[in-house]
Amino acid sequence: MVLRVGLAALAAMSLVTVPSNAARPADVVHDTDYTISLAGLPIARASFHTKMEDRRYTISGTLNSAGLADILSSTSGRTEVSGTIESDKLVASDYSVRYQTGKKARAIDIAFDKGNVTSAILTPQRKKPPKNWVPVTKEDMRGVVDPLSGLIFPAGSKVCPKTLPVFDGESRMDLKLSAKGTKPFKTDGFSGDVIVCGVQFVPKSGYRKGRADVDYLRKLDSMEIWFAKSDAVQVYAPVYVRIPTKYGPVTVWATRFKG
Repeated sequence: MVLRVGLAALAAMSLVTVPSNAARPADVVHDTDYTISLAGLPIARASFHTKMEDRRYTISGTLNSAGLADILSSTSGRTEVSGTIESDKLVASDYSVRYQTGKKARAIDIAFDKGNVTSAILTPQRKKPPKNWVPVTKEDMRGVVDPLSGLIFPAGSKVCPKTLPVFDGESRMDLKLSAKGTKPFKTDGFSGDVIVCGVQFVPKSGYRKGRADVDYLRKLDSMEIWFAKSDAVQVYAPVYVRIPTKYGPVTVWATRFKG
């Protein structure tokens, strides 16, 4: 679950180039790079490629472990989402994730129709669920967002407070964003104030009840995600994510933010 959420947050950052109603070129391409750290030590790197043609968008990204994390257990992942650009949001049609840690690999493929999941395939399929498994129902997969496109907000809309009903192919969760003011932020291509949102993780289904990492995330009240506005394309997108852990904070930092 942690890797899928990390890939989602990183991919969402690459969407800073998605325009709103403003006129845009017929074909737009954008590349971004990110770093992920644990307690200040680099553990992964990521790169994303965004392409838009007419009113459709495609984002593809890769993530690879680095530093000590790569020595202990090599991890790699890739993700892709495609869909249409609406006047006030991005509407995904297809979403996929592929990741591998050591010899263990997993593939997730989701098809959407206007926010409703029409199919969700996990490969390999999960074995017979344990007795404490909270199953995903059909109702859980209605009116949801994918974890990539769901974190992009058009300029003029309220970024936080907001509740995001996220389905990532296996788990259904709410991400409740609460307003925490603004902070200065500077990186390649951006310097200014960003909107700071607290994040509360609320698991709904698709998880093992009583699982330690899920309970830990549920109880956290200090997770944050920061959103910067791109004046060029008139959207808010994440530039920083902080998730406290027992071993120190996991941070995701946008090393480039250029619209």
